[in-house]
Amino acid sequence: MKTKLINFISGLIFAGGLGLSGMIQPQKIINFLNILGAWDYSLLLVMGSAVFISGISYLIIKKFEKPILSNAWNIPTNRSVDHKLILGSALFGIGWGLSGFCPGPAVVSLVTLNKSSILFVISMLTGMILFQIYKKVC
Repeated sequence: MKTKLINFISGLIFAGGLGLSGMIQPQKIINFLNILGAWDYSLLLVMGSAVFISGISYLIIKKFEKPILSNAWNIPTNRSVDHKLILGSALFGIGWGLSGFCPGPAVVSLVTLNKSSILFVISMLTGMILFQIYKKVC
């Protein structure tokens, strides 16, 4: 129960940060990617701040013997780059560039009841379900 509460509070903080920074507006993302036009560098500041805070946090928590809310660290060991990673990254980037939505901000933007947000999230969930079906079949 404690872990779920921490996860919920973390999600609220993340959602609040996205809303406060305006990153739930697809046009901000599209303008960030348009470096030859009406370039908007605010996403760079948001990402830079996140990397900085994560880096400082990592330096602090890596000294802990184990995580606060778990019995052990869960650090990925796979460092290989394969066709699935490259294809998935390309599809993510294409979708992000065309729609201006990333999954997290898209879910947060549902509170606006914007038709584009709703359509994106429905499409994203449909893709996730179809992938799970594909994995079982193949």
